Amino acid sequence: QVQLVESGGGLVQPGGSLRLSCAASGNFFSINVMGWYRQAPGKQRELVARIISGGYTNYADSVKGRFTISRDNAKNTVYLQMNSLKPEDTAVYYCNADRVQLGSRFQNYWGQGTQVTVSS
Repeated sequence: QVQLVESGGGLVQPGGSLRLSCAASGNFFSINVMGWYRQAPGKQRELVARIISGGYTNYADSVKGRFTISRDNAKNTVYLQMNSLKPEDTAVYYCNADRVQLGSRFQNYWGQGTQVTVSS
């Protein structure tokens, strides 16, 4: 079982920066994929960025060059550095842990979300 706790959301002006953190805890062998998703009112949840064991990263086109995902395996924590924020980045951001190995099976977990609001 895994618990994901997000932090770092808040209100920021356009062009500003925020860093989101997601700490995973629980009884698990490994987390193969960690990522960030977001959902704005009236829109579907979308992938923002993900990182897998070994360092491969993937970003949504809308955030490439502005956001950076990183992972500290020793702390079981994933980060999302968000720079040059735009109003359209406003959403609830959710941490996701995929292919979490629990004994002989794999699971997927979601955090409860943290609000990011970009407004002047």
